[in-house]
Amino acid sequence: MLQNIYDLGEERMGKAIQALKNELSLIRTGRANPAILNGVQVTYYGVLTPLNQIASVTVPEAQTIMIKPYDKTILKDVEKAIHLADLNLVPINDGNVIRINFPPLTEERRRELVKEVKGIAENSKVAIRNIRRDMIDQVKKMEKNGEISEDQLKRECDKIQKLTDKFIENVDQVAKEKEALIMEI
Repeated sequence: MLQNIYDLGEERMGKAIQALKNELSLIRTGRANPAILNGVQVTYYGVLTPLNQIASVTVPEAQTIMIKPYDKTILKDVEKAIHLADLNLVPINDGNVIRINFPPLTEERRRELVKEVKGIAENSKVAIRNIRRDMIDQVKKMEKNGEISEDQLKRECDKIQKLTDKFIENVDQVAKEKEALIMEI
């Protein structure tokens, strides 16, 4: 039972890290990143379809994303979907492909993005601490029911804290890498 609590908590903390990475991938750095378009849904024959399923998304240059739909008749729909996604991107439709240019970030904007990254990282830390609290509550309940001893409770709480520290450190590392990418000129 204790191992189940530990494994489930570790899995949930891993998912929190993955959610952090997904959220940080949406933040613009000075370079074009096709992951920023992952949430874009295009109406294709009346069905909302992810952009990456109906077009190839490439990065021909460091500051440009090129979207080439498999069906050229949906260029306008793709352009509209990018506008509706509210990503502050300006798609340029040339009749064959859509290009999105990323202007270089100003120093002030870079600092704002770093603050945003720190806020997202802090939210992830809070999520991980909440998972720790849930795990400790489950272990305390086991001790209260007489399933484990007080000494075992102490050992398990220490083990859970070490796991939490490992994941918090991982959050810090991911955030630090993203901050370095944003501040890179």
